[in-house]
This record gives sequence, structure tokens and C-alpha cells, in this order.
Amino acid sequence: MTRVLVPLAEGCEEMEAVIIIDVLRRAGWAVTGVGLQPGPVRGSRGVILLPDAEWDETNWAEFDLLVLPGGGPGTQRLAQDARVLAAVKGFNDAGKRLAAVCAAPLVLQQAGVLDGRKATCHPSLASRLTRARYMTEPVVVDGRITTSQSAGTCLAFALELIRQVDGDGKVREVREGLAM
Repeated sequence: MTRVLVPLAEGCEEMEAVIIIDVLRRAGWAVTGVGLQPGPVRGSRGVILLPDAEWDETNWAEFDLLVLPGGGPGTQRLAQDARVLAAVKGFNDAGKRLAAVCAAPLVLQQAGVLDGRKATCHPSLASRLTRARYMTEPVVVDGRITTSQSAGTCLAFALELIRQVDGDGKVREVREGLAM
């Protein structure tokens, strides 16, 4: 079973966090939403999210995939958190999968794992994605790193992650459950 770590920082984009967690769980994956601080997390639109665990009580090395939801304030907090940056680097160094949506590819860039790679992010932030080759597609895959543009592309993003690990059959199964 694929084990997924989804860091939840104050100001994260709620739709992205929930879509990622929900769709990947529909694939039968063990997804853990982890708060950077103790307690509930207030998203960028004021929605309160309840993490499954706290970062300091979680061993990120036990996970197969790290997925970063965006949201401007949440992304800033992720990018400024040494623990998150160390996890991103650790996943990359171990050859594990990394994924980020909306503003969160900037966290991957901050951690130094996007240099020269193809990536996308929210179009309004494209000029800040300076160390990657910005692509305009809604979802971009470059090796073990997958990026996506926004809450509006998050469903396709999550399904692409499932396709990479479990194949098209599992994607069809999840899509059928979503009546897509």
C-alpha cells in the first residue's frame, strides 16, 4: 500500500488538501494529513482542517510519496519550515515521489529539487518558478516529480499520481466511484 504524507500548514488551499487526501484514499492508499503545529489548521478560505497527526510525531522517511497542497500563506509556511525542506530533500535523495500543486512547487524549488526540471504552478506565480522549465499544462510529470496548477486541476493531479503507481485500471476504478 502506498503511504502518502500531506503537510497541512496554516493558510493552505483547503480544496487542494481535501481533494488530494480524499482521491488518494479512494485508491486505497494510506494518506496522512500532518499539521506543522499541534491542533486544527485554518485554510486560506477559513475552513478548519483536522490533521491526522502532527509533524513532530511523524517519521517522514516511512512514506512513499510527499504531496504539498498550495495556497499562498500555506506555501510560505511550508517553504520556511526547515523540517519540510529536509523532508523534500530526503524524498528526492531517496528516489521517492514528490508532488506539489498551485503555489507549492515553489517549496520544491526552495528545497533545490526542481533545478532544470519541467514543472508547472499557478499561472500567476510562473515568473517565480525560476529554477524549473515552466510548462503551461495543468499537470506536469518530470521523472518522480509531479506538479499541477491549481485547485481546479487537483482532481486530474491526484488521478495522475494514482496512475503512476497503480496504473490505468485503478484510475478507472476511482473515476467510476466519482461518476466521472
